[in-house]
Amino acid sequence: MERIKDLNCLLDKQRELEHIMEVRRANVEHSEYKEFLICGGTGCVSAASLELLENMKKEIANLGLGEKANASITGCFGFCEKGPIVKVFPEDVFYVGVKPEDGSRIIKAHLIEGTKVERLLYEEPTLKMKVETQHEMEFYKKQERIALRNCGLINPELIEEYIANRGYEALGKCLLQRTQDEVINEIKHSGLRGRGGGGFPTGLKWEFAKRSKSDIKYVVCNADEGDPGAFMDRSILEGDPHSIIEAMTINGYAIGANKGFVYIRAEYPLAIKRLKNALKQAKEAGLLGKDIMGTGFDFDIAIKYGAGAFVCGEETALIHSIEGGRGEPTTKPPFPAESGLWGKPTSVNNVETLANIPAILINGADWYNKMGSKTSKGTKVFALAGKINNVGLVEVPMGITLREIIYDIGGGIKDNKKFKAVQTGGPSGGCITADQLDVHIDYESLSAIGSMMGSGGMIVIDEDNCIVDIAKFYLEFTVEESCGKCTPCRVGNKRLYEMLTKITEGKGTVEDLEDMRKLAEVIKLTSLCGLGQTAPNPILSTMKYFYDEYLAHVVDKRCPSGVCQALLRYIISAEKCIGCTKCARVCPVSCISGKVKQAHLIDQDLCIKCGACFDACPVNAISKG
Repeated sequence: MERIKDLNCLLDKQRELEHIMEVRRANVEHSEYKEFLICGGTGCVSAASLELLENMKKEIANLGLGEKANASITGCFGFCEKGPIVKVFPEDVFYVGVKPEDGSRIIKAHLIEGTKVERLLYEEPTLKMKVETQHEMEFYKKQERIALRNCGLINPELIEEYIANRGYEALGKCLLQRTQDEVINEIKHSGLRGRGGGGFPTGLKWEFAKRSKSDIKYVVCNADEGDPGAFMDRSILEGDPHSIIEAMTINGYAIGANKGFVYIRAEYPLAIKRLKNALKQAKEAGLLGKDIMGTGFDFDIAIKYGAGAFVCGEETALIHSIEGGRGEPTTKPPFPAESGLWGKPTSVNNVETLANIPAILINGADWYNKMGSKTSKGTKVFALAGKINNVGLVEVPMGITLREIIYDIGGGIKDNKKFKAVQTGGPSGGCITADQLDVHIDYESLSAIGSMMGSGGMIVIDEDNCIVDIAKFYLEFTVEESCGKCTPCRVGNKRLYEMLTKITEGKGTVEDLEDMRKLAEVIKLTSLCGLGQTAPNPILSTMKYFYDEYLAHVVDKRCPSGVCQALLRYIISAEKCIGCTKCARVCPVSCISGKVKQAHLIDQDLCIKCGACFDACPVNAISKG
């Protein structure tokens, strides 16, 4: 692409490329031209979506229809449970679970036969019928995509497609039509708060960095996404890397910085590849580097790799890692906006926060702050996972209820199991129960019930999950990821984990529960950084709402969900047992006795609780208790 010299040049380029978006916006209702967008996110790539893409391209070429159709990759559609995804424009037809060999069938159906491939359409479980278009699907009806606006719409590897969808327009208008203060005030007025978990007002953070006097300032994008089950930032970088480059450059202009860093974990190879490609394209187009759009403003971005340390999601630890030091947090103040990277004022924002910036500056702060709740404006992206029918990435307006996310968007609990809880905020968050499903999702509401927004992980738990085991899982993660700098986190969380292990092994006491609660409160009050201060949250919230389950472990020495192996008892029902001997034949320690066609019995002293008998029984006569 030729160099973009000024704002008029950029707007001319947008008009020139408008045809790219026309068909995708369904503005050409009866167009013979078809576009097939194939999900190119990590999940779908791992399920052979790139092979599918190549097959569809070959079929178009073989049929000599290159003038009438195009197949290309796009970012994550969010419907990860049903990938790979193919969307057909302009009809808005949405195919799920598409295999590479299905590519030619889709091409022939739409380009030659004028039909659809019925078997690849999504079937709504509640309606028991096939749904043809994306906008008819319950999964999308309550979503509002802003941070994810380009994912599923543009090819992330082509800057032309980003520009065609008003990309870099916000940057051009900021550099040529707005002062630094005007940009910052617009972000402040929008009500945008940090989406990395802290929820601090973004515009205020930028204002602090601008006010700090220094010859050098920095902009840092925090792409160190470490929560178990979270993939919001990765998906944005894979599907819309130019939005992050544009937002960082705007941030640099607003605070007076000329250098930016994207701190990204090395485990994100696809996101890194597309980000590198986008940086190269932006520089070649004159939208990054020296004298951007002829304004005299210089801004460049470098990539720094993280080794996957969860603590480096904390901004001061991240800064130390970029500097080449250990990823350990430091006390605040001073905050990074005053003294950050190499002691210079630094604006640190996470990927999702930055992804909102261009949209806000194009559409206006009033447009943005009309969405959401009174104190939490706009939308939030959540990685919906666990025991849920529709696993995937969802972006919803702040203020929506958990019930709407889990049952309307998520399609309810898998296998019609009973909902038990949902863990929000990852290892730093807490469990929310069925009684709280109608709570509105915003920073203050979640905090009031002992959880938190976090970066956006949302893991659904059903009746088969042991709540004590869930708390132990998160604490084990925190202990492993602690940097070890402060004693409350390094030692205190280790002791909590040991107590939980003791309880799940049937060796705990009621006194242990009280000791655990007291220690958790001390750790919250005395740890150095947010990781340590929030690490006990999974224990405190589960003890608050599921104390009876903890008591069952320490008093009755049983696990109500049948998860904790040391507390398991496999019992054969005399009424159901048909004496087939299958259980006895698979038992590795010969602890099952009984004659053919007579009820069998398990010797609990010999049983090693392997579960082989449970799996082998053909009549479900064996239960876990």
